[in-house]
Amino acid sequence: MSAASGEGALSARDAARAFLGSPRLTQALTEVIVGVALAAFAVRALLGWPGSVAVVGGLVVLAALSLAAQPERIEWRGVLPLSLIGLFSLVTVSIIWSQYPTQTAGGIIYALAYAFLGVYLALVRDLIQLVRAVGNALRAILTVSFALEVLSGIILDTPFTWIAITGDLAAGGPVQGLAGTRNAFAFLGALAVLSFWIEFRTRSVSRGLTAYSLTLAAATIVFARSPVSLLVLAAVLLAGLALVVIRRQEAVARRATQSVLLISVVVFGVLAWFFRGPLVGFVDAAADVAERTSVWSEVGDLVAQQPVLGWGWVGVWPTDVYPFSSLRSVTGVHPNSALNAYADIWLQLGLAGILVLLATLGLAFVRAWLVASRRRSTVYVWPALTLVLLATVSMTESYLLFEGGLLLFVTSAFAAARSGSWRGRFD
Repeated sequence: MSAASGEGALSARDAARAFLGSPRLTQALTEVIVGVALAAFAVRALLGWPGSVAVVGGLVVLAALSLAAQPERIEWRGVLPLSLIGLFSLVTVSIIWSQYPTQTAGGIIYALAYAFLGVYLALVRDLIQLVRAVGNALRAILTVSFALEVLSGIILDTPFTWIAITGDLAAGGPVQGLAGTRNAFAFLGALAVLSFWIEFRTRSVSRGLTAYSLTLAAATIVFARSPVSLLVLAAVLLAGLALVVIRRQEAVARRATQSVLLISVVVFGVLAWFFRGPLVGFVDAAADVAERTSVWSEVGDLVAQQPVLGWGWVGVWPTDVYPFSSLRSVTGVHPNSALNAYADIWLQLGLAGILVLLATLGLAFVRAWLVASRRRSTVYVWPALTLVLLATVSMTESYLLFEGGLLLFVTSAFAAARSGSWRGRFD
């Protein structure tokens, strides 16, 4: 009797392990993780913070069980970037000096949850499968977004305040979709253009689906009317064109081109800083810049009070907790971030945080860029250009530090380290 029950329990465990480690469940879980991360605002709008945290927690549990059922996937040696470990270690220990330890504890758990989900994606999916998952999630998010915009702005002609849709589609925008703001919606559009283009180049989807997808992504960027999206898209486009040239060269010529490109980027960055006024006018971003500079000025005053280690990690700002409750934009609104990832991490983790973030981002980008330069398949371009997108948009938003942006950052850095980590050579 006991032997029979033991065999039954064993077979049940084997069945559960086979199910949790199955390719079909892994694929479905991957797409749900990406979809929830990129549509985190909509999830919060529907379920509130408690429901949103419960969803993320459930995904973490499922991802952990899925990994446990696939032990052959868990290979950390020479793969997990040390810089990424350093960044999250600093985030975690910041609770020691935090001015708001309860909120810091919650922010640490929330950030580590998304980091774990990003690592899970990089472990269980190869790069083309990851791009497909991002593409499928974005197709669903953008399609539902425009369906709601049509319903709100054309059919019912009333705003959907519960999800921050203003109903301005008939007037040509700006529209927010499931992203909550036009800038976040434009960011999803830019990521969609990149992912859909990679799908097309790798022949992962049909031509008809590619045409629909790229049209959807273009409509997102056009109707979002984000003042900063032009500059972000220009940076990604220039990086993409540079990679096209470099990938077609021989090794010797490639090294020379890389050197010229590095010098050009530095010179362009300096010129862009000195001529930032005309650039702002060109993209018609004066109002947005005024709002951001007012927030950055107040953030700078707080940074001066805790310059080395910052006030403590929290992620998304709790606007009812000091010092975040004291910050207002020029329009009188309490922002939920510094509207700049680099200023945001300086406020929360001080000079130590900004240095570790820049090192992590820089190393991940260099690895991803070199891998994209060497590998023949176009899919290897995706991590490098995703990091360009995140680094550029981080000058006007803090997406890099939480939720979908953090997930993409961790996944891209992990994917780059898989092919370009120096520690991997010891194996």
